[in-house]
Amino acid sequence: MNRAILSALLGHWRRNPLQLFTLLAGLALGTALWSGVQAINAEARASYDAAAATLGEARFAQITTKTGQPITVQSYVALRRAGWLVSPVVEGDFGAVRLIGIDPLTAPAGMAAAGVISGGDIGAFFTGNGQIFARQDTLAQLAETGAQTIATPDLAPNTAVTDIGIAQRLLGREGQIDRLILSPDQPLSRQPLAQVAPALTLTQPQAESDIAKLTDSFHLNLTAFGLLSFAVGLFIVHGAIGLAFEQRRAMLRSLRALGAPLRRLIALMAVELASLALIGGSIGVALGLVIAAALLPDVAATLRGLYGADVSGQLSLQPIWWLSGLAIAFGGTVLAGGGALWSLARMPLLASAQPQAWAQAQRGPLLAAAAFALLTLAAAIALWGQGLLAGFAMLGALLIGGALALPPLLARVIGWGEALARGPVAQWFWADSRQQLPGLSLALTALLLAMAANVGVSTMVSSFRLTFIGFLDQRLASELYVTAQDATQAQAIQALEAEGRVDAVLPILSTSQAGAGQPAQIYGARDHATYRDNWRLLRATPDVWQALARGEGVLINEQLYRRAGLDLGALVPLGAGLRLPVLGIYGDYGNPIGQVILTEPLFRQQFPAVTALRFGLRLEPAKIPALRASLQADLGLASPAIVDQAAIKALSLAVFERTFVVTTALNILTLAVASFAILMSLLTLAALRLPQLAPVWALGMTRRKLALLDLLRAVVLAALTGALALPLGLALAWALLAFVNVEAFGWRLPMYLFPLDYLRLAGFALTAAAVAAAWPAWRLWRMPPVALLGVFRNER
Repeated sequence: MNRAILSALLGHWRRNPLQLFTLLAGLALGTALWSGVQAINAEARASYDAAAATLGEARFAQITTKTGQPITVQSYVALRRAGWLVSPVVEGDFGAVRLIGIDPLTAPAGMAAAGVISGGDIGAFFTGNGQIFARQDTLAQLAETGAQTIATPDLAPNTAVTDIGIAQRLLGREGQIDRLILSPDQPLSRQPLAQVAPALTLTQPQAESDIAKLTDSFHLNLTAFGLLSFAVGLFIVHGAIGLAFEQRRAMLRSLRALGAPLRRLIALMAVELASLALIGGSIGVALGLVIAAALLPDVAATLRGLYGADVSGQLSLQPIWWLSGLAIAFGGTVLAGGGALWSLARMPLLASAQPQAWAQAQRGPLLAAAAFALLTLAAAIALWGQGLLAGFAMLGALLIGGALALPPLLARVIGWGEALARGPVAQWFWADSRQQLPGLSLALTALLLAMAANVGVSTMVSSFRLTFIGFLDQRLASELYVTAQDATQAQAIQALEAEGRVDAVLPILSTSQAGAGQPAQIYGARDHATYRDNWRLLRATPDVWQALARGEGVLINEQLYRRAGLDLGALVPLGAGLRLPVLGIYGDYGNPIGQVILTEPLFRQQFPAVTALRFGLRLEPAKIPALRASLQADLGLASPAIVDQAAIKALSLAVFERTFVVTTALNILTLAVASFAILMSLLTLAALRLPQLAPVWALGMTRRKLALLDLLRAVVLAALTGALALPLGLALAWALLAFVNVEAFGWRLPMYLFPLDYLRLAGFALTAAAVAAAWPAWRLWRMPPVALLGVFRNER
């Protein structure tokens, strides 16, 4: 009996290959976008873990200076003599590669960098020109060093490891140490750190790397978009399964009448769906690999530009993401087909044969009530919710609520059109539209979500772009930025103002330190009109710049204001017993951590070991070429050490544009999937609609006019969906800018509206709907009259 039932079930797909293609394509496309995003996230996180393991950030404590300056060799020697088991590390950028120098003889066991070296020829590592270990693609980026290069896949991307002496020579940092790695087992007799080296501080190992923490929100955004794309594909699957069951209701009635047990029938149909899920999911995972490989270079560039995180640009096949792809394909199929199987199990034998029995399962009032409840939940979270997960819960409630509200709203609008229609053709057009709405509602819902996501994300990105450009104009006010190599060059640069060669020299003083319990950067700003005239404060006390110049307080960025809860007047601890009130709060877009700005004299008093090596120079733009040439000739500054304002802005904007290329690509793919859903729904409904079209044709309406009306119906429904998608998309944009962005990054962006972009998106969506409806309309136009006459011959 099982073979006979399966043969009957599979016979439907043989007779309707288009439906089978629709179901598999929906599963494959949705799974592809989801698994592609998961592959990107898995590759990025593997790179973070490899980078953290290189120096054992999660296992070993580290010693650094309190001011962020290099550790001297004398301090290292003093610690070793005092009984501290420490190993020196120096690191820096050698071209496009992060070069790390270590001492494998003193490195603690378990440090990945030392393990890579110990596996090679330790003698060659210390003798001759030495050795450099890195991935093969990283070695290809290295300039000529004279050292032997050895490829190893165990290191992080864009990272090379060598002996500390070779690294110091290549980086031009002889005698400097960036950090000391502590062995887990320390002698009990060692002297206290504060007594041996009071300028140093001990940092405990972190369970999660700083880069992984900073990028969590970025990957959460990618995951959310991947899930949205899968949801759009799921609508296609749900529609295909529902229509397949509607077409097979007569066969199901016959099978049950012939004695097939209902439980066995449902079980075999579940096996059928599971097999289709396996096939569609496997195809989707393969397509996801292609999507991830295409998008990964842009993601790597984004993470490197925003967070300084090195991510491999090459994709490796990892079980975690392809297993998750198959799992979500099965889960999506259960969601799409489970309701249909449940409805079939509860339908009496004869009810399954009633016309439109499947469509009668739709309950408009229930959908409207569920939509209202979810939208109310989204509003409640917006008012009282906190945290990033609450933000994504609000987005989910908003999108699902909008999706559930679409069919009742479309039915109401179509009802208004039918009431206002004059003439039999117009009345039939609206009545037929209402008749076809249940079959098209899932595809239209997919279009709604795709358009709302496009409106929301494009509004967010465009608002961010406008704000970011204005932010760059404020922050990059100096015409030229110069970096000195040592104190001698720094003194010569500062003398330029006294010599009258520039209008002003603005030293950029900074150090890293915790501020109000949050990681922060402390800056010292000179009292100058450049800051007063260009910096715009979000909130400030009266006479803020004068009070700052007198050393009566500090400025903090919005991130520190929100994360530490520091409002105007709140005291900020700055070490050594110094606590100053907040005088103003400024926007700091693109920076993941907090900032505190002091006046220059107070900064130098508080952090005397910090020396300014970076400077902003104010001068007339026409004098920039001559000054650049003079600095290179007289001071020996390299060309990369002299950067003009325009170059920095161009680089920043380039990083910004690449930041959102992934979300833009996902939006385009989601809209394409929604258009495909409309096409498949119209093609599937074409055969079911013959009993409604044949009488109209018999009354004298030509096939050409019927086809044009079908095309018009698709465009009208898409236009109505677009009109409803606009407010939903704007609500999504507000949620992203005012809630999710604040929780994820710590800053809030102003929201701007872009009507031309919305019109362009509407035109694209209407074109996509028209193109999707063109093929079914053309098939109707070219349908032979005998097919329409057959409806009367076979009328039941």
